[in-house]
Amino acid sequence: MGSPMNAPGGARRGAAAVPAGVDAVVVTCDSASTIDACLAALLAQPALVHVSVIDNGSRDDTAARVRAIAAADGRISLSELPHNPGFAAGCNAGAVFGTSPWLLFVNPDLELPDHALARLLAQAESLPAVGALGADLRDADGRRDPAARRHDLTLARMLGAGGAREGLAIVPDAALALQRVDACSGALMLVPRAAFDAVGGWDEGYRLHVEDLDFCRRLREAGFCVAVANDVPVLHHRGVSSRARPVFVEWHKHRGLWRYWWRFESGGAALLLAPLVLSALALRLFALAWPLALLRAARR
Repeated sequence: MGSPMNAPGGARRGAAAVPAGVDAVVVTCDSASTIDACLAALLAQPALVHVSVIDNGSRDDTAARVRAIAAADGRISLSELPHNPGFAAGCNAGAVFGTSPWLLFVNPDLELPDHALARLLAQAESLPAVGALGADLRDADGRRDPAARRHDLTLARMLGAGGAREGLAIVPDAALALQRVDACSGALMLVPRAAFDAVGGWDEGYRLHVEDLDFCRRLREAGFCVAVANDVPVLHHRGVSSRARPVFVEWHKHRGLWRYWWRFESGGAALLLAPLVLSALALRLFALAWPLALLRAARR
């Protein structure tokens, strides 16, 4: 997956008037603590047509919980994978279900408030050539998620922030209900199906993290715009699935950073910096991973 189509054709399709109707995709992995609330909030949205849950090899009772909810509501389907191919692969697998003109990618640790989907649709339909629309993600204490509004990842930003997610954050503009950004968070992303198809969906070469930065950049390169609805707050219990395997998560996050840099930033003379970038990522991974491994071993 992953090569953008020519910009003019993709932009024309994204700009066309699109009626309401949304197919949601929820990728789960050990998400039992939050999946009930996530699905209940989704099913309460009037514009929702279908929810495809792709379970990436959960070792808890996530799938059993989804099956119980699906038995009472025919709008839910569940696909159980025996392993975890990654978030991007799960999103692509879920996107093939349904024919609605809009796709909503939703993390299992999110809860949409009443009428949030209708408000997102109204905002998205006001954008020319919309490619992806995010929301104002906040935790239970009301703190904003810095990943909700981001700049593109560049070498300067990567090294300057030490790889921290806050280094890419864009400050919310309180004067704008709809704020254009380089990238919004894959935790909640409303995407026209035509735009999704135009760029070939998510790049399955990413396992965890960075895939949303890649997806948004390819959308923009294909002529679509990316924005965040600042007036639509959504509760996000961050990192629920990641807590069980922190070293695994860090490894794939750093693989993703390298993949992104190589795709978008390594052209021309910048290729000479490849050893520096690779070394910096390796050192940062080591610095983060070994304390996490020791902490996990101590808890056993």
